[in-house]
Amino acid sequence: MAAYDWVRYASLAGRSVLVTGGASGIGAEMVRAFASQGAIVSFVDIDEEAGPATAAATGAEFIACDVTDIAGLRSAIAGVEDKHGPVAVLINNAARDDRHAMADVEPEAWRRSLALNLDHQFFASQAVSRRMTEAGRGAIIMFGSVSWMRGIPGMVGYTTAKAAINGMTKTLARELGPAGVRVNCIVPGAIVTERQLRLWAAPESNQKFIDSQALKFRLDPTHVARVALFLGSDESAGCTGTNFVVDAGLT
Repeated sequence: MAAYDWVRYASLAGRSVLVTGGASGIGAEMVRAFASQGAIVSFVDIDEEAGPATAAATGAEFIACDVTDIAGLRSAIAGVEDKHGPVAVLINNAARDDRHAMADVEPEAWRRSLALNLDHQFFASQAVSRRMTEAGRGAIIMFGSVSWMRGIPGMVGYTTAKAAINGMTKTLARELGPAGVRVNCIVPGAIVTERQLRLWAAPESNQKFIDSQALKFRLDPTHVARVALFLGSDESAGCTGTNFVVDAGLT
């Protein structure tokens, strides 16, 4: 957790933070970041191998949950609230950027892509909103992607879901704002994760991103987690309904 020792967000200490898809990649980095600030961190994930390891390394609580199972997701969130009180910060990180040709997409796969990347962001937000509004405060952090802004081919289910999150963020910000709940969206660019390295990384693609960015280095999950800390803390009290793009100037 040394990467976050240089800054302290006092408002996060002791607050309940929930991260979806927190077992690995960007999600695990956000679990580490918020735990380093003294927050009470819980995370849900379908990965029952990586989940306990991340929990052990950070002191966070792992809850095995498939976010496409909305009843199970609601139950997991209710359990976190029963144990730790109202969720103060919800981070809707869970996603899966599977590749697929447009011609190959069938209705079942289409619905699966939206369930993995869009539906749970709404239903998790809905689930925490009641107690957030009762408390008169809260921060919901949605997750988009620059892929829809750039019109990246070969992943139309993913880009459609991520584009929809832009509209959802703005509507929920208006709907929940009068109760003191803020809703913002982090929009990552080309972030180097273990999954990206395993499936799609190649020396030429690495250089392609660097050449296309204004900043000439590859982004990693810590760059996203630092923005999440700001948006979850009271330091961003005046921010809602906004996309925070973390792409080193790619767009």
